[in-house]
Amino acid sequence: MSANLLVELFVEELPPKALKKLGEAFGEALYASLAAQDLVEPDNDGVPGTELPWLPFASPRRLAVWVGDVRAEAPAKAQRHKLMPVAVALDATGAATPALLKKLAALGEGPDAVSRLQRAPDGKAEALFLERVAPGVALAEGLQIALDQALAKLPIPKVMTYQLADGWTDVKFVRPAHGLIALHGAQVVPVQALGLKADRVTTGHRFEAAVAQLSITDADSYATQLREQGAVIASFAERRAEISRQLKGAADALSLTPIEDDALLDEVTALVERPNVLTCAFEPEFLAVPQECLILTMKANQKYFPLLDKDGKLTRHFLVVSNIAPADASAVTGGNERVVRPRLADAKFFYDQDRKRKLADRIPGLAKVVYHGKLGSQGERAERVRGIGHAIVQQLSMATLPYTVEADDEFKVLDSKVKEAAQLAKCDLLTDMVGEFPELQGIMGGYYARHEGLRDGVAIAIEDHYKPRFAGDALPRNHTGTVVALADKLETLTGLFGIGQLPTGDKDPFALRRHALGIIRILVEKNLPLSLPDMVDAAFGTFPEGMLTDVPKAREALLHFVYERLVGYLRDLGYSAQEVEAATAVRTGGWGSMPKRLAAVRAFNGLPEAASLAAANKRVGNILKKVEGELPTEVKDELLQEAAERALATAIAQVQPTADSLFEQHDYTGSLKALAALKGPVDAFFDDVMVNAEDPALRANRLALLGRLHAAMNRVADLSKLAT
Repeated sequence: MSANLLVELFVEELPPKALKKLGEAFGEALYASLAAQDLVEPDNDGVPGTELPWLPFASPRRLAVWVGDVRAEAPAKAQRHKLMPVAVALDATGAATPALLKKLAALGEGPDAVSRLQRAPDGKAEALFLERVAPGVALAEGLQIALDQALAKLPIPKVMTYQLADGWTDVKFVRPAHGLIALHGAQVVPVQALGLKADRVTTGHRFEAAVAQLSITDADSYATQLREQGAVIASFAERRAEISRQLKGAADALSLTPIEDDALLDEVTALVERPNVLTCAFEPEFLAVPQECLILTMKANQKYFPLLDKDGKLTRHFLVVSNIAPADASAVTGGNERVVRPRLADAKFFYDQDRKRKLADRIPGLAKVVYHGKLGSQGERAERVRGIGHAIVQQLSMATLPYTVEADDEFKVLDSKVKEAAQLAKCDLLTDMVGEFPELQGIMGGYYARHEGLRDGVAIAIEDHYKPRFAGDALPRNHTGTVVALADKLETLTGLFGIGQLPTGDKDPFALRRHALGIIRILVEKNLPLSLPDMVDAAFGTFPEGMLTDVPKAREALLHFVYERLVGYLRDLGYSAQEVEAATAVRTGGWGSMPKRLAAVRAFNGLPEAASLAAANKRVGNILKKVEGELPTEVKDELLQEAAERALATAIAQVQPTADSLFEQHDYTGSLKALAALKGPVDAFFDDVMVNAEDPALRANRLALLGRLHAAMNRVADLSKLAT
């Protein structure tokens, strides 16, 4: 007989930032264990509207899971155990040896089982096998195992130790537990956990439940009874959706928009059992403070949802998600408005005080702020960023591919702006506002720079130099910010790699992966004609001698690290491993051309000639790798003896100018497609021509011809990587 199963653990308030993960992990582990024990019907259709055969519940004071079609007892299973070779199991008279009897005892069988054993070939000898039908595990036993395993696997951020009612027994769990429900249909399953015995009783909302305790009728009535009698929406997903619905409704009533923040929404969902969204407001005078400050203090400290107008500007209205729904909500709204007022007043005070000192006046103070014990102060770091920024501007001004700056922002002016922005970029670390809200570094520097009337573009560069801060974040908006952002990230990477502080496994305390990805995004998405190795060399060159150890090794490790991130970034854009490998294998030129190169590789790969040319290119590469000494480069027409090699030389001469011209015009797709005309001559060459001829002059000429072919085919990408 099967029925639906419900397990609930009732606890004290769970950590809100971990609640969602705890609920999902509890349900997943419990179901996985039940399924492994064959206690779940194989045709379980799962929860309607989801892909799961189980449904998690998680509220501030409970973790629960509903599992469909759970058996009262797992079906019996036929088992066949290989015991041991006959020569070991039976003595000369055919009687069981002590070794056989010991093995049977380990399987729960007595001496009488010897007569049921079967002989069967096992390699070159015969072995004894025991065949039997093992009864399935009962639900009470299987659920106890599943519950123990699920609790042991919970991703608990910090374990608490507390005593049970007996005053002696210690229990370790995320929070003290006070109740356990285990219902198979309407029947209580006799299991235990954390010193509790299972029953059917739970507790609803602290203040708004219709009854003090709820007796759950059966597994399927759990969510309904909690909602109707306990005033609790048990499902995290349902509660989150309800909050979103109410937030939108309250905002729409004011023709405003609530700020989007999934992490905040998750956290608030974990703080309430029955959400009630209320509208509040603060005094208009606080809107003179930068909105980032007000938004951050409302979100981080109070868990409020600020409201924005149609232009994305902060308004004086904000939304509160309350856990109670009184008939008169004025006391709740008034209380929240009183609570937020001192926070906003602090932000205004910090902002007013900070503007009394210029950013430049704070520069000397950076020398007293330690950046890293082995890398000096923030002042030293700022000087290194200035130096790297200057080198990047120089590289841009001399790039083969032209890089155009604004008409009134020539490279000398750009260099001057970069130096100024780099010197001032870290000064806001010494302000009161950033001291209170570190998340605002850079942003506040931009506000203070604008207040001081600094040159156009410098303030934006100071604000943007941390960008992109996270996946999907915007890139720096102007040339100055772009250069300073690259310089800042390069200084971090080269410095930390230079002292051996590399990421390990999933640990990346200095966010070096994010810095590397930021460099990649800037180079690729802004189509910058910059060489990563050249920039890395310039960055290493800004550190004083002796500060870093084994720079050549650090340089190699850093370049490999960034190239690995580049491969992942391009794969995330939807390109295959082969396409990415082909495009990234050619490491000349800037990464800004990478999207065009990948598009060209994909277009080429779709041509009927692609497979043959890729295979030929791989073959050519393997031949050239084996050449000892310097590869011949001159093709002498008088040494082209075979018709096939003459035809290939003619085809290359005809195709290469077109392919090269298209390449120089950055038409990489056209350049690769032009190579398709080489398929026939290349195939004929390998069919009819012996490359390693006995005549040294002839062999050198053919190797030179293949070298010319290889160079022509691999300007856009290494086509051999497309060969299967």
